[in-house]
Amino acid sequence: MAEAEEQETESLEESTDESEEEESEEEPKLKYERLSNGVTEILQKDAASCMTVHDKFLALGTHYGKVYLLDVQGNITQKFDVVQVFGLYSGEEFHETFDCPIKIIAVHPHFVKSSCKQFVTGGKKLLLFERSWMSRWKSSVLHEGEGNIRSVKWRGHLIAWANNMGVKIFDITSKQRITNVPRDDISLRPDMYPCSLCWKDSVTLIIGWGTSVKICSVKERHASEMRDLPSRYVEIVSQFETEFYISGLAPLCDQLVVLSYVKEVSEKTEREYCARPRLDIIQPLSETCEEISSDALTVRGFQENECRDYHLEYSEGESLFYIVSPRDIVVAKERDQDDHIDWLLEKKKYEEALMAAEISQKNIKRHKILDIGLAYINHLVEKGDYDIAARKCQKILGKNTALWECEVYKFKEIGQLKAISPYLPRGDPILKPLIYEMILHEFLESDYEGFATLIREWPGDLYNNSVIVQAVRDHLKKDSQNRTLLKTLAELYTYDKNYGNALEIYLTLRHKDVFQLIHKHNLFSSIKDKIVLLMDFDSEKAVDMLLDNEDKISIKKVVEELEDRPELQHVYLHKLFKRDHHKGQRYHEKQISLYAEYDRPNLLPFLRDSTHCPLEKALEICQQRNFVEETVYLLSRMGNSRSALKMIMEELHDVDKAIEFAKEQDDGELWEDLILYSIDKPPFITGLLNNIGTHVDPILLIHRIKEGMEIPNLRDSLVKILQDYNLQILLREGCKKILVADSLSLLKKMHRTQMKGVLVDEENICESCLSPILPSDAAKPFSVVVFHCRHMFHKECLPVPSMSSPAQFCGICSAKHRGPGSAILEMKK
Repeated sequence: MAEAEEQETESLEESTDESEEEESEEEPKLKYERLSNGVTEILQKDAASCMTVHDKFLALGTHYGKVYLLDVQGNITQKFDVVQVFGLYSGEEFHETFDCPIKIIAVHPHFVKSSCKQFVTGGKKLLLFERSWMSRWKSSVLHEGEGNIRSVKWRGHLIAWANNMGVKIFDITSKQRITNVPRDDISLRPDMYPCSLCWKDSVTLIIGWGTSVKICSVKERHASEMRDLPSRYVEIVSQFETEFYISGLAPLCDQLVVLSYVKEVSEKTEREYCARPRLDIIQPLSETCEEISSDALTVRGFQENECRDYHLEYSEGESLFYIVSPRDIVVAKERDQDDHIDWLLEKKKYEEALMAAEISQKNIKRHKILDIGLAYINHLVEKGDYDIAARKCQKILGKNTALWECEVYKFKEIGQLKAISPYLPRGDPILKPLIYEMILHEFLESDYEGFATLIREWPGDLYNNSVIVQAVRDHLKKDSQNRTLLKTLAELYTYDKNYGNALEIYLTLRHKDVFQLIHKHNLFSSIKDKIVLLMDFDSEKAVDMLLDNEDKISIKKVVEELEDRPELQHVYLHKLFKRDHHKGQRYHEKQISLYAEYDRPNLLPFLRDSTHCPLEKALEICQQRNFVEETVYLLSRMGNSRSALKMIMEELHDVDKAIEFAKEQDDGELWEDLILYSIDKPPFITGLLNNIGTHVDPILLIHRIKEGMEIPNLRDSLVKILQDYNLQILLREGCKKILVADSLSLLKKMHRTQMKGVLVDEENICESCLSPILPSDAAKPFSVVVFHCRHMFHKECLPVPSMSSPAQFCGICSAKHRGPGSAILEMKK
């Protein structure tokens, strides 16, 4: 028997899963399990006919008229043979034997209160039992005459019941029946397709009968409408049809749980048969409904059951639903987060399962985030998504070194160490050096570029540096010119502080990081014999580095190292000269030859800026190489302007340059030589006429021109001379006007100044005797002379004017050559 029960339980679960796959891939809203223990024992001997739920107890009625009190696990706690009101947590009891069968019973929701000791029973009549003030029970008929009463639901002060004709609602407070909702489909036998009732809340009744669902709302009637009518009335707010026959209803938030009886037609025999009952969750609308989920349940003996054999009960506030059939009781529960994760894992939606577990980690009981994460990694590996699996390791494995190392070995087994290498921890935590070395060897065998990237990105303390260096050397024996391996070896040497070997490799490779390496690790003592190599690699950077570190590598040492490479020597000395004209003065003589050989455009600027180069040596070199411009400059600098001018005229044949040279020297004899040289050369005469007007009187040149000589553009040259002369006259007149105006303005200013009074008080002193200029006794007569320069004297302190120079002057200003001052004020008393 136990084996049969186990097989049936498995059958329920399998059938439910198959239904889910057939219906949709959406996640089910409910999960199911059979109620066993004492229930199994009861249903093997008897058949369930009804059940009610209260608190944590279940009351199960059977076909043989027995009532069993069960706990939520299905264990029998008590058994009754008659109608009895029994207190679960008190000794209160009520026994009664009826003369006719009792189909249904309902107790006042607040029966525990002394004022609410009421219950109703349904059969041919609807009887209300109340306890009177003498603690006796009295009964009264609420309704009769419309067939058997098969369903009663009590909520608050309202009792709803269904008989063969329809549904009634009774207000226990006003003792009035407030509505009658007639049955829609009268073709259905009420005993075979009974009505299902449930209260959603205190004023909302849900009626399910046949395939019809009605949602009724109990409302208060306005005082003006009452008259002889009840104080409340019922309004049907929603009504719709379902696909199957309704066996039970229960509320679920704003939705409905519907237990349906299903009949299907066999494709082979074309006969109707009883299919598995369905438990649907629907969203009611005004005239229709929307299906949220639907599950088909394989209950024991479903092939023989009818619509009346199924019942749906629920436990308020717990979202527990009990599907009752004659041979089976199934409990449906809302799926919790663990069930949601189970479904996601079953559907191989590991990422969503992991996210759900992280969000609800405080609520999940059966699952661990780490276990889900590891399952996700394994799933990705099985799919071949190695990169995604490796990337997820960072988040899932966290700082667990043991798990990291385990996953690395798994990736090694499938030959995917490269996939996990970018995501290995590099700081906190740090794995065993062997792990990192194993991955580096993997790259070294197949991917030099990837190996180089890891060496750059990974800190050197993750692995044994000497082991990797030796491995790289072994590979270089096979491919000694491989630039990638050489560069990587240099980086390994650098980390190992073997800067000499690293520098040698960088120089061999002509790598841009060589200068950074020298600066960063102060390797100037190591490059004193490698200056030529550095200059060959990048002369500009090398020179800048050498000049910035003269204290570490002297100018003398650099020049000596570059002695065999004069072109590089010139680059260095030229940059040195640009920075400081005096630092390399001892090499200026050498630089003359270097500039002449490698950089003639900068020779003349060098000769002009240098004050240390020997002019004779420079002149000799320039004359040997026939550098005319440089020779002209040197001759003029040595004072031989005539030879310089002659060279310009004879070698360059450039009258404009000759004129410019004469202007720079500003020597009359030089102009005379220029005129004498040019007098028999008409083009030169034209150039002179056009340019010497501001330096030499053009008449001197014009008088020397031979009669009959053709001079190009003579008319234009003469016109230009006249224009230049006229311009000079205009400039002189303009300057004169400005000078006269300024003089007059200054004269007026001086006159206004001299007309002003001068303050003389006790603080002034005589500039001769240095005593106060004013006497201390104001009554005593005195005489004071004040000059325009503001110096003051006692009259007696000034020299007596003579006949030859009767005017008096300020002795102080005359001595300082500030010009004579004349007396502007003489004070007497």
